[in-house]
Formats: sequence, C-alpha cells, structure tokens
Amino acid sequence: MVLRKLKGVKANTISSMICNARMFYTSIFLLIMTGNAFAQTAREEIMENILLSGSNYVAYRGPQKELTKAPKGLKPFYISHYGRHGSRYLIGDDDYGIPLNTLVLAEKAGKLTPLGKATLEKVRTLVGRATKRQGELTPLGHQQHRDIARRMYERFPEVFAGDVHVDAKSTVVIRCILSMENELQQLLLMNPRLQITQDASYHEMPYMNHTDHVLNAQKDVTKVRMDYYDYFNRNFDYKPIAGRLFTDVKFMEDNCDIYEFVSRLFRLASNVQSTESRHDITLYDAFTHEELYKLWQVTNAWWYLHYGAAPQNGGTQPYSQRYLLKNIIEQADSAIALPNPGATLRFGHETMVLPLTCLLGLNGYDKRIDKVDDIEKEGWVNYRVFPMAANIQFVFYRKNDKDNDVMVKILLNEDEAVLPIESDMAPLYHWKDVREYYLNKITEYEKSRN
Repeated sequence: MVLRKLKGVKANTISSMICNARMFYTSIFLLIMTGNAFAQTAREEIMENILLSGSNYVAYRGPQKELTKAPKGLKPFYISHYGRHGSRYLIGDDDYGIPLNTLVLAEKAGKLTPLGKATLEKVRTLVGRATKRQGELTPLGHQQHRDIARRMYERFPEVFAGDVHVDAKSTVVIRCILSMENELQQLLLMNPRLQITQDASYHEMPYMNHTDHVLNAQKDVTKVRMDYYDYFNRNFDYKPIAGRLFTDVKFMEDNCDIYEFVSRLFRLASNVQSTESRHDITLYDAFTHEELYKLWQVTNAWWYLHYGAAPQNGGTQPYSQRYLLKNIIEQADSAIALPNPGATLRFGHETMVLPLTCLLGLNGYDKRIDKVDDIEKEGWVNYRVFPMAANIQFVFYRKNDKDNDVMVKILLNEDEAVLPIESDMAPLYHWKDVREYYLNKITEYEKSRN
C-alpha cells in the first residue's frame, strides 16, 4: 500500500522513509516508557519503599502499568515465557547461621545493645521458621505464580482458548518445579480443556540453566574485583550498623567477620518480605534508610559487574543465555506454523532472567557502562529486572494463521519493554526483524569465540 501511494519515488528513498518511521515510533515509545515507568530514580523509589533495597530478594510486585491495545485486527496467538521461581526462603545455612551465631557470641560476651538483643530474638524466630526449609518456595511464592498465570490468561485469552497445548519446562530445582505447578494449576482452573505437558529434567538444563565455563572464568577477574571493592569501600561503612547492635564494636571485629555479619543480616532482612514472617517481623530497624540504599547500591554494582555487559568482565556475560534465546526463537518458529499453538512456559532462576534481559537489550539493560559510579545513573537498576517470580513473556500477534507478518511484544515482569530494534508499531515489533537481529547477534559472538 505504501509503495502504491508513493508511486514514482525511488525504492531506496522508500526504504529510508520506512526505516526512519520505525526509528521514530521506537523513539516515541522509549520516551513514554522512560518518562512514565522509570520517572523516579532508584534512590527515590527505595526511600519510598525500602523493600526495593533487597535486589533479587524483592518480592514480586506485578505489572506497574496497563498494556497498550493491539492495532485492530491483530490478535495474540502464542506466548513464550521464561520465569524465575517465586519467593523462597534463603538458600544457605550461613544465611541464617552467621547472623544468629554472631549475635549469640555477642550475647554470651555481654556485648549486645537493647536493639541487638531484640534483633537476636527476631533472628532466632526466623531461623526456627526456616529450619529445614532453606531454598524452598514460600506460600507467597506459590501465590505469585498463580497470580501471574491468572493475569496471563485474562490479558491474552485467545492464546488459551479451547483445547490448545501448553508445554511447560522447569529446571530440576524443587522451587522452580512448584512454581511451574502453581501456574499450570491456575491455567487449568480457568480452562480445564487445556492440553498440558510438563517436564523437569537434566535433559533440558543445557538451555534452561546453562553454565558457560569460558564466561564464568571472566566473571570475577581482577578488574571486576578491583572496581567492585573500590566502589564498595567508597560507598559503604558497616560500623554504624554494628554500633547499634553491639556495645563493643572492636571486640566484635577481633572475634568475628563483622562485614560478613552485616551483609548476611541485610540479606535476611531483605528476605523477610518473601515469607509469612513479613506480617510480624522486621529487621530493617537495624538500618537507616540511607544505609539500605547504600547497601542496594553496592549490590546493584556487583550484579552489573558479574552479569551485565560490563567492560570489566569483557562485556559478554549476557551471552551465557544464548542457548535459551535460541530455544525461544526455535520454539516460536515452530509455533508460528500452527493455527493454535498455545504457550511455552519455562521456569528457572534470576541468574538466567537477568543476563537474558541484558542479551535482549530490554529497556537498555545491554548498556556497557565504563565507570561503576555511573551504573545507577545510566538506569541499570537490578530490582526492576529480577525480583522473586521475575518473568519475560514473548507475546505473538497476527491477523490469522495465514498472516506472514507476525508481530511480537516482550513483557518484562508483565510490563511492555523497549527492544533495541526499529519498529513502526512499538511496543509491537516485526518478528522477522526480531528474529534476524538476535540470531545475527548470537552468530557474531560465537564467531568471535572461535
């Protein structure tokens, strides 16, 4: 239609005009996204809601805005998804043991302040409630995934209509399997006719939870460690926190690792929001709001330096998820050939969601940021990507099963994301453009390793 209207105009001119139009609409959508969704700085958000200081321990909040209506005639017909397990207890014995044992040591030495004594009693309660539950999905984690599945069904009912097939895969970790089960149960409640297959097998792990030994070796190189510890030492001081809990900080420094204690106590404080203890316990009274913000800052820097496209680690860590992205593309190509393909659901971990987000370049998370001090300024904010139950949804649209111009939008935590690809219909993108862009990106990287 455009070619007929522009009769007499040279083909390369038309191509340029189309390209410019796509860039214009993508830019407008990006401005809308950054102007509305992320109008607040991380500092402002954390000062308003200290729970956000928890980084990957933040409990899932759900979508923050309404979806854009699809153009008339386009209907969703397939969803491809990768999600993190829901809220869980802390994983390691040290996550509970170090805070408890350090406070008990101080109690026996008579070195606890009144706040320290109160903190010890709360930590004892938390440890008791988590005994033999390390790493397990909490009741809130179950609910998060039921809610995600419900919204997915309500937002895109055409995808789940009739007796379509829903294929679900999980890593072999029980909290991921239970997250998968909760979503599938919810979907079945809403449509008992769904044809569901599910699996949790080591056979799927090469793409569901890939370990790249080459990239792992680059993750914590000297430059990463030097830049991180320099940033940490300039931005955080644990002594004021220790001084609120202990009457003799020097004694505690001589008898235990105070930094490790503060770090683990902060982790435990952050994780309370994911458990039923959130109704009657807080450990945040050991910290000021400013300290919580500073602890988030250094944690955010750590995640960027180890999982983002940081120059310090070679800028290639996001490619650890290239096999997952290949699987998403391959499964989508197969689904597009079907009249009613349903959905493909995958359940794993934040250490996949975060680098996959960076590999996709969603909302600018593929940035290479030279200076650690600029990470936050550049809008690289970890809790916006990988809270408990974080998820990425590829939602595919077309007019009918004969339509070759398939469109896709990507939702990050159920909100529309901006891709580093031109589009004349943002937040929808032409699948052929998306597919080509990412396959070329992966190919170029794999060539560079040979």
